[in-house]
Amino acid sequence: MRSETLSCISKQSVMSNVICSCLLGDNARVRLRLSQLLHSEVEALYGDAPEEIYPDICEVELQGCRREFFSNNTGSAFSVGQQVIVESDGGYDFGVVYSTGQIARKKLRLKGLDKSGQEFSVVVRSADESDSQAILDLKTRQAEIRDICVNKIKKHELDLKLVDVELRMDQQKLSVYYTSSHRVDFRTLVRDLAGEFKARIQMVQITTREEARRANDFGPCGCLLCCSSWLQKIHANPFAEKSQYSEASGNESHAFNITGLCNRPKCCLGYSKHEKGCQHHSSSQSQLPSVGSRVATPEGAAVVESIDAQKKLVWLHYEKSDQKRKYPIEKFNALFIKKQG
Repeated sequence: MRSETLSCISKQSVMSNVICSCLLGDNARVRLRLSQLLHSEVEALYGDAPEEIYPDICEVELQGCRREFFSNNTGSAFSVGQQVIVESDGGYDFGVVYSTGQIARKKLRLKGLDKSGQEFSVVVRSADESDSQAILDLKTRQAEIRDICVNKIKKHELDLKLVDVELRMDQQKLSVYYTSSHRVDFRTLVRDLAGEFKARIQMVQITTREEARRANDFGPCGCLLCCSSWLQKIHANPFAEKSQYSEASGNESHAFNITGLCNRPKCCLGYSKHEKGCQHHSSSQSQLPSVGSRVATPEGAAVVESIDAQKKLVWLHYEKSDQKRKYPIEKFNALFIKKQG
């Protein structure tokens, strides 16, 4: 009970005021360390594969847990965790190398970006000490920018929720991420912000799933959110093609167990139903009574009101006394399986 309460408090606090952690934060260090371990075992996992298309491609993590692919034309190899300066929409920005070599190329194929003629932005150079100090100063300034944006939104009385702000390293572009349930006319806000920061303003409306990803927080399981740590793409509905999930969720009485920080079904559940697990689930379903079936008990007729397949409980509603009682499935089958109507 206490853990559920703490998780609920964490959920409310995270989604009410999302502040994405710095690329140099603790969560980022954990992700980068895992990526380093994966790269150290790449030959054992994939073998000494020949050079493929895009041999100099590398994956770079940018602000907001965004990962994009860049061409490395510098002539020097980068290591995982190394800070680099990259091209960004007519300017330049900073990031951290997340994967290289075979692993980066495999991720490229998984995203469907390994097409002939595909062009990528390039890594300009490795970051030096002056760049690292500029990055830290930029992070400090972004906290002030966020406060200014909040005040500007209140001033213009706009019905939107500010999620995060990103000031590009060259300070020529400011991206404002927000959520809203309807279309918002923010033209006056953009003009106001452009005059304040002397930069190009980009308003980006995101979904609650993307908001949770930018939170870069821990889930109720105690691990980093899947969308922030390893998922390559956030799906609007990860269970669209998983009919077995809908069957199982019909018997789930605790929505908290299947809902993430974004108040949507957890992404990790889309990977928890394997083929063998589905067969086991189907066989166990055949031993369960159907909801609405009638049974005769010593206390009178009763109706199967609901079934919790995970906890293996059957809830009966007694018509005469209007009471409810739960039975373990084994006990229910032993007492009433032959008396179902």
